[in-house]
Amino acid sequence: MSMNAAHKIIIITAPSGAGKTSITRHLLKKYPQLEFSVSAATRSPRMHEKDGVDYYFLSLEDFKQKIVNEEFAEWEMVYEGKYYGTLKKELQRIWDAGKTPLLDIEVKGAIHIQELYPQATLSLFIEPPSVEELRRRLEMRGTETAETLHARVNKAAYEISFKHHFDKIIVNKELEEACREAALIVQSFLLN
Repeated sequence: MSMNAAHKIIIITAPSGAGKTSITRHLLKKYPQLEFSVSAATRSPRMHEKDGVDYYFLSLEDFKQKIVNEEFAEWEMVYEGKYYGTLKKELQRIWDAGKTPLLDIEVKGAIHIQELYPQATLSLFIEPPSVEELRRRLEMRGTETAETLHARVNKAAYEISFKHHFDKIIVNKELEEACREAALIVQSFLLN
């Protein structure tokens, strides 16, 4: 395996509710050479979440120490007091296993990863058909208050303004079609 092949990174980014998690799952199922890059987070695990599988759950103190030690490839405070990031050693763990890390991360983090590993990355921006449609999808989830819904929709509109920073833009009108499109792009990147 060439050095190059060993150190590729695939990034899936999108505003909340655009479908990046579904597309990420589809790609992981289709391509066994990909491995999900587990992010670090300072929030508490939800019901079915496992440490080291869904996230590496860290205390705020721990997380901040790792920032100081430059252990993150990217990190950000996504919501007040809630930090998320990609550990460099997580990317290394996946490369050491001979696989390609697949990152499902926020827009700002995705831009950082591209800057840090400019030769190695393929980035896909998953765009909702419209901000209105995104609002509808988030409302249907039933997990948002009027206030958090408003904040998420505003954040999404802001994040969409960065879409041209990424290699490919996939408009997720219809999930199956978006998954197919993402798979074709990823396949040609893995073969190169």
